[in-house]
Amino acid sequence: MRYLFALLFTFQILILQAQDQVALSKEQQVDQLFSTWNKPHKPGVAIAIIQNNRIAYTKGYGQANLEYGIPITPNTVFHSASLSKQFTAFSILLLAKQGKLSLDDEVKKYIPAMPDFGKKITLRHLATHSSGLRDQWNLLRLAGWRSGDVVTKAHIMTLLKHQKKLNFEPGSQFSYCNTGYTLLAEIVARVSGQSFADFTQANIFKPLGMKNSLFYDDHEKIVKNRAYSYHRHHKGFKKSVLNFATVGATSLFTTANDLSLWAMNFEQLKIGSKAIFEQMQTTMKLPNGRKTGVGLGQFVGHYKGVKVVYHSGSDAGYRLYLVRFPAHNFAALVLSNVASFQRTLVFRIADIYLKQHYEKEKKRTKKKVFAHKPSKFIKLSTTQLETFVGKYWETAEWYNRKIYIKKGALMYYRNKKSETKLLPISPNEFKMIGDTENVSVIFDKNKQGNARMLVKINDRKPIEFLKYTSIDLKAYLGKYHSPELSTNYTFVIENNQPVLKHFRLGIIPLVPITNDWFTSKNYTYKKMRFVRDKHHQVMGFQISTNRVKDLFFERVKPQK
Repeated sequence: MRYLFALLFTFQILILQAQDQVALSKEQQVDQLFSTWNKPHKPGVAIAIIQNNRIAYTKGYGQANLEYGIPITPNTVFHSASLSKQFTAFSILLLAKQGKLSLDDEVKKYIPAMPDFGKKITLRHLATHSSGLRDQWNLLRLAGWRSGDVVTKAHIMTLLKHQKKLNFEPGSQFSYCNTGYTLLAEIVARVSGQSFADFTQANIFKPLGMKNSLFYDDHEKIVKNRAYSYHRHHKGFKKSVLNFATVGATSLFTTANDLSLWAMNFEQLKIGSKAIFEQMQTTMKLPNGRKTGVGLGQFVGHYKGVKVVYHSGSDAGYRLYLVRFPAHNFAALVLSNVASFQRTLVFRIADIYLKQHYEKEKKRTKKKVFAHKPSKFIKLSTTQLETFVGKYWETAEWYNRKIYIKKGALMYYRNKKSETKLLPISPNEFKMIGDTENVSVIFDKNKQGNARMLVKINDRKPIEFLKYTSIDLKAYLGKYHSPELSTNYTFVIENNQPVLKHFRLGIIPLVPITNDWFTSKNYTYKKMRFVRDKHHQVMGFQISTNRVKDLFFERVKPQK
């Protein structure tokens, strides 16, 4: 009997705990969500929730400064990184409304020193990340700059002045580009006759009552109540130093309370106009009809069936996110000073307040599996299959695939949870078995004689992969110089492995792919391709990262 009483007692406790959980207010649920960061020895986060044109809840968790034990509050000032861009876009649209400029004006109209790339680049291209300009942060890293270095507007403008080539034709693609927003801020300054910091203070922060907000264009300026940034370390936390003195793409300093006033202005206008905010939320389409979700200084998408307008920010140890749900007059924001903070927790806040509005997930209908006809397949020997075994490098998006043999068949390996059997229909062409689409894999060589794999999905353009092969590294030895970055790299061999040496970056280990193709072990350089002259002599190499394409380094001839 006593076991029965014990069981009933345990059951009652579980019921009471469940009732307590249900009884928690929305604010208490939010506090639970951020309880990990509500510690006296940790950096943390400030949050704000805006509903029906009022601040429904705001709070700080953790420490703004670990050295002095200063807690985070809703009035703690954070560096806002790329969240700054919507203020820059708004400033441009404000000047456009006043008739002082047009989004379709050419950038060179306002910045004559900008290089002539032979293509018209407009303010709209800058604002929609479709200019083709190379990204300033990636260029600085390639030039050997470190995260704690002082970066000013003059440094960025010098980088721009020396650019020789665009990543792509303006308006043809989307590629997130901080350079464009630095230029937009400079255009605001030149057109208005004020510094960008002064313009935004007079036209945004002061009218909205954002008393603790500013654009930080002087890295030595004292800012009261400022949160310093940190990153995790095996002994706890270390400082993440930030010395930016460049604005537009970054460097908004603001608080949870101030940013709430900005979020409310989208629904309850004090500055700007309905037309301006509609422009900011109108997404760009590419010439091929592809939708990008890119507005002006903001992104537009859907979360669980509900339309959202959002942007995040990330510099040094700062991690931020502002998301708005216009249809429900709701917004949430998080501002953190530690790099390990998961800023997407902002959507967990939305879950607490808006879950009743989410669209119910629709059951996915199973796609018809591609029907393979065994009569089309042929038999290949293990020796024949072994010629295709190896690791392959995708040349456009820069990722790996592996081909190996398992139980007498080729396997197309993506990761531990995803691999597909390949069956031959010719001596060098295979079909993927069990895939939902008609996928064929062809093994051949490109024009340069490099072994490759082509993956063709239905009637789309084949995806090219180069096969990793052993190559003669001696042909690449020497010093290389970038006229655009005014910096040098030296290609050397250490312990039979190729590396690049830089006087500030140190040693960058390289991974050979095939003749003239390399990548770096830490993906500092996604793609590195050597270029040869008509005599087949190496004359330089091109480096590509996510936001810089084909930056050229010329080979330095040794002095006699």
